[in-house]
Amino acid sequence: MNKLKIAIIFGGCSEEHPVSVKSAQEVADNLDLEKYEPFYIGITKSGVWKLCHRPEANWEKGSCLPAILSPDRSVQGLLVLEHGHYKTIPLDMVFPVLHGKFGEDGAMQGLLELSGIPYAGCDVPSSALCMDKALAYIVAGSAGIATPNFRTVTAEEDIDADGLAYPVFVKPARSGSSFGVTKVCRKEDLLSAVASAREYDTKVLIEEAVAGSEVGCAIFGNDPDLVAGEVDQICLSHGFFKIHQEDEPEKGSENSKLIVPSDIPAEARLQVQETAKAIYRALGCRGLARVDMFLKEDGEVILNEVNTLPGMTSYSRFPKMVAAAGLPFAEVLDRIISLALKGKR
Repeated sequence: MNKLKIAIIFGGCSEEHPVSVKSAQEVADNLDLEKYEPFYIGITKSGVWKLCHRPEANWEKGSCLPAILSPDRSVQGLLVLEHGHYKTIPLDMVFPVLHGKFGEDGAMQGLLELSGIPYAGCDVPSSALCMDKALAYIVAGSAGIATPNFRTVTAEEDIDADGLAYPVFVKPARSGSSFGVTKVCRKEDLLSAVASAREYDTKVLIEEAVAGSEVGCAIFGNDPDLVAGEVDQICLSHGFFKIHQEDEPEKGSENSKLIVPSDIPAEARLQVQETAKAIYRALGCRGLARVDMFLKEDGEVILNEVNTLPGMTSYSRFPKMVAAAGLPFAEVLDRIISLALKGKR
């Protein structure tokens, strides 16, 4: 049987570069090499593409070759520079294991659309929409899904700190992994929080602090056939959840504990899963996503954010949720790849 040629793209120019490398390592460890022939494409922090042996911490220092993904549909593959000449490697599909800017925001998806190569995950519109939290709230809200009260602040806009009900969360509208996010409990701290968020994005979101449990749900599939993983729950000792920002995240978080399956009643669990599916559909997601929500004491479920290419490290939430649902990660990867190939245009 001929193996499927799959490019695993990782790294990237965003602040989430190190997480992407670890996610790609987990994908590499669980990919069935009896079925797939992987080609690992690392993107450096400065944006240089390289074909490497496999994703690892010091992948750039290994024996790498310059490589680019051809946008020419007659090629549908990689162009790899070797001994002064480009050779073509045809590809059956691409798995972009990228997080944040240029990976999760529709930019990479646009290049893949031009190339004509099937790819895993959400398309251009849904990727861009989910990356922008303010736009995601607007679209989800129009579909009848509860969202936090919020306002956006543009690059040079003045802010009336007296006009807000504290506490609030200040965050970049288009970033991930809690980079640039601050919980503000008094008006004196608002401007510095906005300045911190502006280090990551010119568009800043100020939203109410929702009182409720932080829960999440892994979803994969294409509408109408969606599969929900187990619901997880974040228990905080103090502060707020800052995923992937610890020095050694593999050893756990300094202020949070992840409970999978969540410690919530069965009825609430079902409500969270059904709300996650409704959000996934409303935002046009396909392939896979992790939907983060708040569960209030009265049972109301409120959207927090949607990650269209969620972390896949050994300590990430998405793999833990699907594992708790009885789905080995290798099987989930098979399904995601199959969905990409079925949805090719």
